[in-house]
Amino acid sequence: MSWSGDSTEILTLGWENGGWTADGFVSGIDVHYVVRVDAEWRIRQFMLFRDLDEPDLWLARGPDGRWGEVNGAERPELDGCTDVDLLCTPFTNTLPIRRLGLDIGSSADIVVAYIDPESLLVEPSQQRYVRLDYRRWRFEALDGEFVAELDVDEHGLVGDYPDLFRRTR
Repeated sequence: MSWSGDSTEILTLGWENGGWTADGFVSGIDVHYVVRVDAEWRIRQFMLFRDLDEPDLWLARGPDGRWGEVNGAERPELDGCTDVDLLCTPFTNTLPIRRLGLDIGSSADIVVAYIDPESLLVEPSQQRYVRLDYRRWRFEALDGEFVAELDVDEHGLVGDYPDLFRRTR
């Protein structure tokens, strides 16, 4: 749920075909997304649905790290992005946390495909993840001044995201 309570997310996470599929719906802005990752939490597909039965945005990342749209259009500006960061959900922060597997006190700088669900703008964004403790991480947007400390559950899923999202059980 958003910190203000004006939207709620329902997320289903399941194992299928050798990887994880996250299927989320965010009410209030009526966004449905699907993220498919492999067993090592590397992004393979991202779909965003707003008001159509077919995806408004459907991105795929190949094993070689190259990005494209499922219709065949290449997205070279996203090459080098390792993850996606969807503005309306804390779940996408789980992807690098699970994939990186950092030791306590270690950090990693990554580039993600930052997605605005309203405008469908997709652009590279530099981020840093620092593992502060067993279940606590610091997230920093390196192209801005945004910093947040995130707690994860026993599965590595982000719980509360101060001032933006809070997890209800």
